[in-house]
Amino acid sequence: MSGYLGSVRSLIPPLILPGVYTPQEDTALLAGALSEEPLPPGADVLDVGTGTGALALQAARRGSRVTAVDVSWRAVCTARANAWLTGARVRVRRGNLFHPVRDQSFDLILTNPPYVPAPMGVRPPHGRARAWDAGHDGRFVLDRVCREAPALLRPGGVLLIVHSELSDSGRTVGHLRAAGLKAAVTRRRHIAFGPVLRTREGWLRERGLLSADAAHDEKEELVVVRAELPL
Repeated sequence: MSGYLGSVRSLIPPLILPGVYTPQEDTALLAGALSEEPLPPGADVLDVGTGTGALALQAARRGSRVTAVDVSWRAVCTARANAWLTGARVRVRRGNLFHPVRDQSFDLILTNPPYVPAPMGVRPPHGRARAWDAGHDGRFVLDRVCREAPALLRPGGVLLIVHSELSDSGRTVGHLRAAGLKAAVTRRRHIAFGPVLRTREGWLRERGLLSADAAHDEKEELVVVRAELPL
């Protein structure tokens, strides 16, 4: 565990403005998947929902041409500052998911979208909660990613998504396969509940998203879904 926590700490960039999502276990899981992708120098990479820019910086260190997008102005400012402070060449754009890059294509798309089921239903979240709240089933953003990302991939391009098993990885894989991609879960990791899930544990059990018999099992499973557009 200490080595894994060390990998999380290594992802934390120099600057994090208040309200911007700090890299955590899901970031580290996606970073591990990124490190295994055979990217040639100069590959075009898109990091959607970049937050601090941690994953964009990692991709840039490999010689990729990186575009990072976030809907939050604070995240955009944070990512731009971190790119400048580390000397990384990352273009950071503000916008809702893929809208700022709708006319472009990429060899690799990374995303750590909001995926935590929330009692609020389908209303869009506000403030800091935009980084994690994703509707009653956790798929308020995930379903949009599954619909919109395939059109931005080049032949042979790869989409990497990290999310909780609470928001149904089977549904993610099914949507992406229906879009013509080869998709599968390639990484899994169980982690202890964080503050948000602890406050929603009872509601999640009532909805059947957590086992009612697992009263002392306070862990969730994170997954990385990898999807590739055939050549």
